[in-house]
Amino acid sequence: MIYIAICDDEKYMLDEIAKMVSKFFRNKKIEITILKFLSGRELLKYKKTIDIVFLDIQMKEIDGMATAKVLREQNYRGFLIFITILQEMVFQSFEVQAYDYLIKPIEEAHFQKTMERLFCSIRSSSGNNLFIQKGNECRIISFDDIIFCEIINRKIYLHLRSKEVMDYYDRMENLEKKLDGRFYKCHRSYLINLKYLKSYKNGMAYLEGEEMIPVSRLRSKEFSNVILQYMRECKG
Repeated sequence: MIYIAICDDEKYMLDEIAKMVSKFFRNKKIEITILKFLSGRELLKYKKTIDIVFLDIQMKEIDGMATAKVLREQNYRGFLIFITILQEMVFQSFEVQAYDYLIKPIEEAHFQKTMERLFCSIRSSSGNNLFIQKGNECRIISFDDIIFCEIINRKIYLHLRSKEVMDYYDRMENLEKKLDGRFYKCHRSYLINLKYLKSYKNGMAYLEGEEMIPVSRLRSKEFSNVILQYMRECKG
């Protein structure tokens, strides 16, 4: 499931964008949940998962640019697309790492072009996120939310901080290519997130949540060096 927020203080525009977004993902056969907000304050009060935000710049009380700055300060790492009637406002969007912008009235061709680029970016898992597609279900999972990855009989199991376990079919080699340097393959069946490593002794890695992961004898010495290097980089 991809969670999409649309924030605009004009209800007709809110509904129009929702209709366009729904149509796009329906054609892709991707399940989504659309969340509608009539003000920046409403959006900022929402604390659950949001993967994509469509945000009107010109709004009363707190405008879209100010809302976006607060979102980024709150560590929102998702995709941000501005909606505006003033093209000159777009230059400020670089300050909040906006993905793109749409000029009102929204042209279908421009919308489609933006959405196709966005969909490609999501699928390529750019940044610090992992894109997973399982049938019609899609998930965008932050690397920071993954404690460790396990493979059993050609199926990947992602063990998340929320205690949820997400499973899907893939090869461990493919997963390794999508992740970054914080993940280490300590065993042929396990990739661990070094951020959540608590201790290492007697061939076992102890992770957050009292998880114990075996470290193969062949990787034992290398693992010790990897831990030291990771600690140096974090301190630096």
